[in-house]
Amino acid sequence: MHTIEQIFINGEFVTPHGTERFDLYNPATAQVIGQVRLADEVDAARAVAAAKAAFPAWSQTTKQERIAALKRMHAAVAARHDDLLEAVIEEYGAPASRSAWMASYPAEVIAQAIEALEAFEFVTPAGAATVQMTPLGVAGLITPWNSDAGFICGKLAAALAAGCTAVIKPSEMSALQTQIVTEALRDAALPPGVFNIVTGRGETVGDAISRHPDVAKISFTGSTNTGKAILRNAAESFKRVTLELGGKSPTILLDDVDLAQAIPLVIQAGFMNSGQACVAGTRILVPYSRKAEIETALAQAVAAVNSGDPRDKSTDVGPMVSEKQWQRVQGYIRKGVEEGARLLAGGEGRPEGTRDGWFVRPTLFADVNNRMAIARDEIFGPVLCVIPYRDEAEVIAIANDTDYGLSAMVLGGDADRARRVAQQIVSGRVLVNTLAHEPKAPFGGFKHSGVGREMGEWGIRAFMEPRSVLG
Repeated sequence: MHTIEQIFINGEFVTPHGTERFDLYNPATAQVIGQVRLADEVDAARAVAAAKAAFPAWSQTTKQERIAALKRMHAAVAARHDDLLEAVIEEYGAPASRSAWMASYPAEVIAQAIEALEAFEFVTPAGAATVQMTPLGVAGLITPWNSDAGFICGKLAAALAAGCTAVIKPSEMSALQTQIVTEALRDAALPPGVFNIVTGRGETVGDAISRHPDVAKISFTGSTNTGKAILRNAAESFKRVTLELGGKSPTILLDDVDLAQAIPLVIQAGFMNSGQACVAGTRILVPYSRKAEIETALAQAVAAVNSGDPRDKSTDVGPMVSEKQWQRVQGYIRKGVEEGARLLAGGEGRPEGTRDGWFVRPTLFADVNNRMAIARDEIFGPVLCVIPYRDEAEVIAIANDTDYGLSAMVLGGDADRARRVAQQIVSGRVLVNTLAHEPKAPFGGFKHSGVGREMGEWGIRAFMEPRSVLG
């Protein structure tokens, strides 16, 4: 049993003021594997005070001093790779198709921040003025359970690169990953108070951070509803806000698509991170002229996806993170049938050969229209729907007929035509015949998918404001 009794404030592990214990589960067995003691509003205030006290000195550090600190962070986090790998399997249920990346990404994203900082210009001319990019102050960083360690390291690296200090509120469901990352960051020997990590509930610690007048910036990744609450809280003190929220991403198959190349990309996009990904391509838009052919190919591919034990190397989709999330996904599968959609693969219940854990059958619906709940709501599980279209104008209209706009993918034989379609999609990122990620490019969404951008120089700028000096 894992027991986590401390949080990290002002350079040391301390016992929180909060007394609530939160059970940690292995989602593959539905068994309790540990407990974490949660911080409360008092702890959040202490962490903000520590970050505020550390800000004047840290904000005056040079670019080279920050690069040196980030390099120490990178080395310390990379050294804990194997521990992180075990944690993301045990605590999150990440299968082999995802866990190796999740264990490597926290160090990789720090390396990406170092590269962005090395090229970053803090002072630039603008006519007769000199523009100085200045750090905002204390940053509140609130991270989700679907990639806890990666989000902690990515947000913190960008904030520190900008010259901000930070208070981090990670998901209480990811306390094992948080503990490993916190120990690594401690070993990087940053000045006390520059970063503080307080694990607690969103409605207590997260709310306190988003309301605190000494917090100048909030960077949040998570649900759209929570993002709205953070925006309302932030308005009281005009906090700067970056929100990376939900998605209902379209995957567009054009009528000249090569299915041998496209189908594997469709499956990867839809089922990445066991479907628990904000960028998951869950709306598959197919031309009527090839509807039957594509549905048959997709049904065969989805039926071949292995959902089960994350420690089995053949597993593609692991369990849902919690019983609540499992129930949510089951409810949407049931709703899809009730709405008149046709099951091509999967359905309610657990996959054959699994028991106890929060496993879901990879599911594919056909006969879906864009008004159905399964086509409009972010399910956050391995559930895909096929939506037919008549022509290019209609597929663009369907793709854009959503509250979200985080990611999209266009697959087609004519690359120029595919790019032309991509340029008409209202989305923060559009992939054309690829699932590649570019860390130098900005990442974030339109509409209900969020506010602002992360990654690269945009990620650093998000923690800064320009000051113009004349004369």
